[in-house]
Amino acid sequence: MNSIIPINSKDLVETRFVLRRHLNKLRWLTLAIVFFLLILLPFLHLYQTYLAANAYPLLSNNEKLIFNTVESLTSPFTASPESDLNNFKGTTWSGTLFGIQLSDPLAILTSMTASFTISTSFLMSALIPVLLTLVLGRFFCGWICPATFIYELNDNLGTWLHPLFDKVGLPIGRLRFSQRLKYLVLAVCIIVTTTAGTVLISNIYPPAVIGREIYYLIVMGSFGVGSLFFLATMLFDLLIARRGFCRYICPGGALYSLLSRYRILRIKRDVTNCNDCAKCNTVCQFGLDPMQDSFGQDCNNCSACIATCPTDALTFTTSISDVKFQGAGHLGKKYNKQGIGNQL
Repeated sequence: MNSIIPINSKDLVETRFVLRRHLNKLRWLTLAIVFFLLILLPFLHLYQTYLAANAYPLLSNNEKLIFNTVESLTSPFTASPESDLNNFKGTTWSGTLFGIQLSDPLAILTSMTASFTISTSFLMSALIPVLLTLVLGRFFCGWICPATFIYELNDNLGTWLHPLFDKVGLPIGRLRFSQRLKYLVLAVCIIVTTTAGTVLISNIYPPAVIGREIYYLIVMGSFGVGSLFFLATMLFDLLIARRGFCRYICPGGALYSLLSRYRILRIKRDVTNCNDCAKCNTVCQFGLDPMQDSFGQDCNNCSACIATCPTDALTFTTSISDVKFQGAGHLGKKYNKQGIGNQL
C-alpha cells in the first residue's frame, strides 16, 4: 500500500517563504536572458546575411568566427536557418519571438500619432504586452526592460559611492521630483511626434536605445549617439535622483504606469507579520512606501521588497487596488506601545 505522508503546514509556509525570497533572483535571470538575446540577435542577422550572400570564402577571419560560432549554436535546432531564424529578430521596441510579432505599446502609440494611420497587424502586435500589463502591471519595466538590467547595476554602484560622497559633504542622488513629471514628458513626446510626423521618441527611450546601440556595436563596430544619451541617464540616476530617469522622465514608464493602474496582480502587506523594520522602503528603487501600504501604479512588481522582508509580511495578491493603510505592523514596537496587542 502507498503510504500517505501528511503535509506539515509549517513546512508549507516555510517553502512558500523561500520561494518568494527567490523571486527577485528569478527576475534577474529573466533580465539577463533578455539582455543576452539583444546581443545574440545581431549575430543571427549577420549569419543570415553571410548565408544569403554565399560569401564564406570572402569573409575575414573575424567574420568566419561569427559564422562558425552561430552555425554551431543554431544547427541542432534548424535545417533552414535562412528562413527559420526570422522567427527571432528585432529588439524590445519591436521584434519577433518564436514567430510572434511583438511591439512595445509606446511604439504603436507614437507610430499611429506620427502617421495618422492605424495598422491592424501592427496594433495587434502590442495586444499581448498590453494584456499582460493589465494583469501583471509594469512587468516590462521590472522583468524585461534591458535598461533595468543596467540601471539596477548602476544603482548598486550608487549605494557604494553615496557614503563616500557623504563623508566629504557632497550628498548625491538624493533629489526627488513629482512622479507626474513623466506623464508630462509622455504628452510632450506625443505632441512633438505628431507635429514632426516621425517617431523621435525612440531616441530617448532606453529599451529602444540599448537595442539599437548593441546592434550598431556588433554589426557596424561602433556605438551611435544614443550611447551618450544613455550614459547621461545613468549619471542622472547616480548623481541627481535614484532611478530618476525611470521614475520621473521615461515616457514608456509613464504609459505602462497608466495601463497598470488597475492591474490585477499587486503586492500586499500582511500587517500581522510586519515588524515595521522599513527594509522594504529602503530597498525600493522607485521610492514607494510599502510600510504605508502605498504601492500605486508605479510599482513594477519587481519583488525586491518581498525578498528583503525578514518576516514574510509581503506577498503577491489579486486585487484591482491597493488596500488602505492598515496601521502599524503587529510585530513592531509601535503597535505594542499603542496597547493594541494587549487588548487582543
